[in-house]
Amino acid sequence: MRRSILVAVLSAFLCLQCGAPAGAATLEPIGKFKQPIFVTSDPSNAERLLVVEREGAVEEMSQGVVTKIADLGPLVSCCESERGLLSIAPAPDFDSSGRFYAAYTGTPVAGGAEGDVHVDSFRPGAGGTSIREPILSVGHAANPNHNGGQLQFGPDGYLYISLGDGGGGGDPLESGQDTAVLLGKILRIDPHPGQSPAYSIPPGNPFAGGPGSAEIWAYGLRNPWRFSFDRTTGDTVIADVGQEAREEVDFASSPAIGAVGGAAANYGWNCREGFIAYPDPEPACSSVSGFAEPVFDYPHKEPGDGSASGCSIIGGYVVRDPTLGDLYGRYLYTDYCSEKIRSLLLPSVPGGRASGDRFEGLTVGKPSSFGEDACGRLYVASNEGTVYRLVGATRVACPLATASAPTGPSLGVERKRRALRLRLRLRAHPAGSGLELVARVTPCAGHAGDRVRLNRGGKRVGVKRLDRHCLARFSVHLDGASTFRVLLSGSETIRSPRLALEPHRRGSH
Repeated sequence: MRRSILVAVLSAFLCLQCGAPAGAATLEPIGKFKQPIFVTSDPSNAERLLVVEREGAVEEMSQGVVTKIADLGPLVSCCESERGLLSIAPAPDFDSSGRFYAAYTGTPVAGGAEGDVHVDSFRPGAGGTSIREPILSVGHAANPNHNGGQLQFGPDGYLYISLGDGGGGGDPLESGQDTAVLLGKILRIDPHPGQSPAYSIPPGNPFAGGPGSAEIWAYGLRNPWRFSFDRTTGDTVIADVGQEAREEVDFASSPAIGAVGGAAANYGWNCREGFIAYPDPEPACSSVSGFAEPVFDYPHKEPGDGSASGCSIIGGYVVRDPTLGDLYGRYLYTDYCSEKIRSLLLPSVPGGRASGDRFEGLTVGKPSSFGEDACGRLYVASNEGTVYRLVGATRVACPLATASAPTGPSLGVERKRRALRLRLRLRAHPAGSGLELVARVTPCAGHAGDRVRLNRGGKRVGVKRLDRHCLARFSVHLDGASTFRVLLSGSETIRSPRLALEPHRRGSH
């Protein structure tokens, strides 16, 4: 963020503005933490809430009990300007592995120089320790601001990473338009913790064939502190913190089920700031065109008519919690200076602009981040110490793990995610050429066309789309003992348990 996140002296307080519409959302305090900087949950259990503290702790809150599950403090450089532990992304199998990915500015203990941005995997070790498995690091020692730092698994199952332009004012490193460097970008990788190399480049990365760095997905960003994926549509929303004049919201619609949009998008920095030309652009801007314009921006100067203003946008999520009334489908955001929670409607057509921006009558002191759990419930973290949940007039139980027990014979077993069942079954190939693994998703409604991925021994061997019956068939040959697992990409990745096969187990099951 443009301004340093200050250590608060007073405890957090919540201001509910008068005049809020009847039945509007309210903010419910759920706990006190030390400089909470991000909120998420176990992908398969929304009641295991994970709160990230800036100095390096990751706290789990379950049934009102807070337990520290990791302390990365010795690795984390905090808290000059915007440095610290920035965010985490729990692995899709977090419930069984305890693995999460963390983005943070590091001390020399982490390797490299003070302030370099690290993305690492952590998993539980003996005696309450955490086992670190480095994934990627980016030099960021020159300035302590504009670190970016959002981690998010996309609908396609890959890990997305936001990085700021390297700090200073006006992009002095000229990173935004330079696709040879990773600063000022959204990255997309397929992590392989504990392996060498520690990540691979997924198919479809726009610069994988050069010129440019293969990890880059989109560029031209100043400080994308927070971005998110709409858990229903897969659309990408990026809140990019501005310089002296404008704060902006960038948007890329998903081109297909299980796919992420915005590949190779150039969001303009430092040629542009919001919808306007930046007054002191880098020389490269004279030959660049075709920017992906923001869908919304707002000024730093208070306009006097109640519309948005501030100094440092804090991006949120598209609301998919049905209990929040007419907030459903709207994008929530706030600003570190104005402290007002606002919402808007994102465009429904390519090239459109957002509309309907409004104040929601809620204010949080020194907001640091929004968060979303596995049920789609939304949270706001205050740097003053309190984490709030947005709640509506009515409450419903989380839909996770509500499906009935499966019936009928199956070689595989099932794992439930948000009322879905994912089954992997073995049978003889109908053409007589080896074996066929059949993945099936139930209930099928709304999932035809979704992408499923087959892993063998932890490595991807094939990707298919579900047919109209929500079936996907993979041909396999066994020349030794093998383990298989199928994954469904969506608002979160659903994995079946591993299926272990021996060569003699040929035939129909």
